[in-house]
Amino acid sequence: MRSILKWLLRIVLALALAAIAVGVWKREEIQRLMAVNSLFAEDKIVQNFSHMNDAFLTVALPRGEGPTWELPYGPGFDLPEGTDQWIEDRAVTSLLVMQDGEIRFEEYYLGTGPDDRRISWSIAKSYLSALFGILLEDGAVASLDDPVVQYAPELTGSAYETATIRNVLNMASGVAFDEDYLDYNSDINRMGRVVALGGELDDFAASLQDSFASPGETWQYVSIDTHVIGMVIRGATGRSVAELLTEKIIEPLGLERDGYYITDGAGVAFALGGLNFTTRDFARFAQLILQDGARDGRQVVPADWIEDSTWPSAPTEPGKIGYGYQWWIPVGAHEGEFMARGVYGQYLYFDKPRGVLIVTTGADRKFREPGVSAQNVEMFRKIAQSL
Repeated sequence: MRSILKWLLRIVLALALAAIAVGVWKREEIQRLMAVNSLFAEDKIVQNFSHMNDAFLTVALPRGEGPTWELPYGPGFDLPEGTDQWIEDRAVTSLLVMQDGEIRFEEYYLGTGPDDRRISWSIAKSYLSALFGILLEDGAVASLDDPVVQYAPELTGSAYETATIRNVLNMASGVAFDEDYLDYNSDINRMGRVVALGGELDDFAASLQDSFASPGETWQYVSIDTHVIGMVIRGATGRSVAELLTEKIIEPLGLERDGYYITDGAGVAFALGGLNFTTRDFARFAQLILQDGARDGRQVVPADWIEDSTWPSAPTEPGKIGYGYQWWIPVGAHEGEFMARGVYGQYLYFDKPRGVLIVTTGADRKFREPGVSAQNVEMFRKIAQSL
């Protein structure tokens, strides 16, 4: 009996040591997974959204050696009635309003400040669109109607095999992808765990096999489509998205602070939602777009690409929100009104005829409730019209 007990104790000790060894070996992955599982917790979401580099692998986006693009302050103004309640209800963490290149309003909330580098979520898609427009003009990509597998052959045999670049830019790939953030087992949440655990998003995209429509037939928001655009960019240039974005857009912008991308385990940028910048640095990109892609006499992003990409070219339903090449067009939009937006209340809103841009960051855990998106657009319109 005593020998059996010793044998059992040795087994238990061996298993315990093995568990400790695995825990040390996989410590970072376990910590990232735990961070992801509590990323949107009510008591942590604001802090987390300013410190995404504590939870994920990242790559730097250096601002470069050039001077900072100064954003002058213009005369202040009174925000329209109801703004304060909207800020509270929507858990806004920063609000910056510019008109004609001047900051007219800037404020930070919920303990955040101007030096916080906030997560973009899907605002990053519009940055990637701008980069793609530059590379298209440079000739790295021949045509929007080229098949994606021409540049990303690893997608051969996947649901993307017959999709064109235009299809994925328009979110009209027809690829089945569940974007339900509240479902633990949805595709979007499975993808998040791939990033957190150091997996590879290229493999994840190539694993998708099901389609709900033929490419180009139907619009449906499919975030992984944007990763496919990144795959096309990398295949066409042989360079990383982070390196290209830094060279072509970040350095010419004259940011205040370096930014960073979240990456997967292969160091590939989480291009569909992983940018992190200060609110003012988001505003610098937005001002560049508002100025038709030009800054100080230099054409950074082609003006015709900005016009084309912010036009509602996707096959969305009549009377519903419109979509271009990774940009949103609100319901009932007037000419020159469009936006970039990300989950939990991240927005770049543009009213070109008025020379207005609005940047908001947020931690709105109720962003998916009916009417919230429309309420946000209505508030942006009221602010723009009050200037």
